[in-house]
Amino acid sequence: MAVELTGVPETMLWTLWFRAAEARRPDTVLADPEAVRAVERTDFPFRERFGPPHELMAQQMALRAAAFDAVTREFLDAYPEGTVVALGEGLETSYWRVDNGRLHWLTVDLPESLALRTRVLPAAPRQRTLACDARDPRWLDGLDPDAGVLVTAEGLFMYLRPAEVRDLIRACAERLPGGGLVFDAVPRWFAARSRRQQLRMPTGWTAPPMPWGMDADQRPALRRVHPAVAEVREVPLPPGRGLFWGRLAPWAAGTPQLGRLWPTVTLLRFGSRRRTTGRAGEEADET
Repeated sequence: MAVELTGVPETMLWTLWFRAAEARRPDTVLADPEAVRAVERTDFPFRERFGPPHELMAQQMALRAAAFDAVTREFLDAYPEGTVVALGEGLETSYWRVDNGRLHWLTVDLPESLALRTRVLPAAPRQRTLACDARDPRWLDGLDPDAGVLVTAEGLFMYLRPAEVRDLIRACAERLPGGGLVFDAVPRWFAARSRRQQLRMPTGWTAPPMPWGMDADQRPALRRVHPAVAEVREVPLPPGRGLFWGRLAPWAAGTPQLGRLWPTVTLLRFGSRRRTTGRAGEEADET
């Protein structure tokens, strides 16, 4: 299946290439056969465009996916028939790794990204797609917060402007009482390098500019984005393979000085809406 993508949409091929390379290892940190099959189905010069997969980078992308999976499984333990909304999902394959046979899944992505996804990845039961920009709040229409909703944004927020990130968090907080949002962020120094076009692969491919970055010590400020943000929680990457991802990276991420140099994964939980009775005996929503 021939592919022609540029800019931010092309990054979904980049992450797929590295994640599939990690999945092929006998000692992989993330079993991901759908990612391997997706690469095999796609007529794209992965190696020529992105170069040979670097082991440390491939493992990092797999560990990030594993961290998101852990949050999703925790959510499904509480809401076995809940809805997961995957914003800007690209060619991520989380559905096949976490499916409990009861969940509902909504993929929200740009039309050109969805066109490739529907061709490369098989149609899955209980999975819907919506061709919609994640910044367009209409994807929130029809969701039932009482049934449980978890929004995931893996590899997305760094490509949004700071105000757009705040607006998206606010929209989720207002429309999804009792729900959650899990997202990853690159540190500010890394985002700045991307804006200077300094994230270049040996093949010459350059990562798109990243307008937004967040250091680990900025995480507590997310509580001030909206009054309904009831909890801000760090989601650590699971320990990986080898000296770097197995020992050094977990240690560095846990120290105040070095922790701000690392990418982060964060879970926001929104306050539940309860019914209260006013002075006149009228019921009102309260978050």
